[in-house]
Amino acid sequence: MKQEDIYQFAMDQALELIILFESDGKIIYANESAKNQLEYEELCGRFIEDIFPGEFRNVNINLETDYEFGVKVREMTAYRKNRTCFPVRTRMLRWEGNPGTYICMAYDISKVKFLEKKAVNAGTEAEAAEKVKSEFVANVTHELRTPVNGILGNARELMSIETEEKKLRLLRLVERGCNDMHAIINNILDFSKLEAGKFILEPRKFNLRNMMDYVKSNHINKITEKGLEFFVTISPEVPEYIIGDELRIVQILNNLISNACKFTMVGKIVVEVVKTAQIDNRIELFFLVIDTGIGIDKADVDKLFKSFSQVDASISRKFGGTGLGLNICKQLVELMDGNIRVESEPGRGSMFCFHIWVEVPQEEMEHQKEVMENNAPQNILQSLSDIEKNQDIWEYGKAENREEIRKKMSKLILSVEMENWEKAEMFAETIKQLTKDAPGEVKSVALRLKMAVQKGDYEKVTTAFETLQGII
Repeated sequence: MKQEDIYQFAMDQALELIILFESDGKIIYANESAKNQLEYEELCGRFIEDIFPGEFRNVNINLETDYEFGVKVREMTAYRKNRTCFPVRTRMLRWEGNPGTYICMAYDISKVKFLEKKAVNAGTEAEAAEKVKSEFVANVTHELRTPVNGILGNARELMSIETEEKKLRLLRLVERGCNDMHAIINNILDFSKLEAGKFILEPRKFNLRNMMDYVKSNHINKITEKGLEFFVTISPEVPEYIIGDELRIVQILNNLISNACKFTMVGKIVVEVVKTAQIDNRIELFFLVIDTGIGIDKADVDKLFKSFSQVDASISRKFGGTGLGLNICKQLVELMDGNIRVESEPGRGSMFCFHIWVEVPQEEMEHQKEVMENNAPQNILQSLSDIEKNQDIWEYGKAENREEIRKKMSKLILSVEMENWEKAEMFAETIKQLTKDAPGEVKSVALRLKMAVQKGDYEKVTTAFETLQGII
């Protein structure tokens, strides 16, 4: 088969329209697709302006057009024989091998245009539906708050004058129910705002340690009533004042601690705050909430942060909740340029950790620098009589530092083997402090070691211990 025949066959069988025309606009070739889609039995002898009247004009037997011939694709309107039309994407080229001849290649984009229009309409309808939903949620939550506040106010008024214990117990149940309803209403409203993209953070300067004291006071009574231990610690390198959305950080911590209390029957709950990174006046704060509760199966961990999701239906029946709290926490943390995750095993408790980025006021940065330079030895468990030695011990990489880490690691693993987790936790904290100026890999392993000790997880402790031992 000749090469010309191959080209002819390819053009005839092409799915797109292919039309060749001369400088006066007369069509000299059209493939089968062009004839079929334009509904002509024969196109040869007709003119290109019959197909594209808006683009080409025949003036004094000369073809005029504003079209710039070349490789650029352009959307045009093609007209059929019966003068109905349809949109096409077109490319027109000058035939270099045959001067005075032009090639038009086009394909029908009617379906594409239809789908684009449908997508735009769907987007408009979705926006309208979202607006209606947001307004509905806002109105419903407002309407719900009014009767709930009325019930709560009357219940508290009765509690102030009632003396009979049985009636007081019933009134306390009413008060608790109203408080639970308030929490549900607030979660639904927050969720609606977050989903609609209308949630705005309100950062301001506040005292972090006062905030943590407030968080602790919110939960300590309920936790101790269950016979649980409750520890809140803040690493010394964390600034006293930061700039962030205090209300939302408290909301996240309250949710995580409430869940820890809800799902922990015996043992303890530990909350810790550490600084993990700093870029100029921005710092990364890492929050840990660790409990010795019922734990979660690894297969169910992914369900935790989804909307309206519980690990299983029995959780909701036994402990309550809408399944919105952790999803809201996740979205709030992401708004603060961080993320949240969980490590858990059934019967071994859970560890929720999240990190956020906040700003440090200028005066606080200067104060922190002064504290770190002048008061660092006060944060270590060493005698102040030998300052130079202490400085070598706490400067990562020095021989004294490495030797001290090895000693503390030996004592830590011995404490773990004897199941003295409280003592092991003390050594783990010392190791973390000894590696606070170490490269990121070392700091990360030291932090994982302490987390594992706090959870009482023997396997993870030994794994982290061996990893750190190999590095040191």
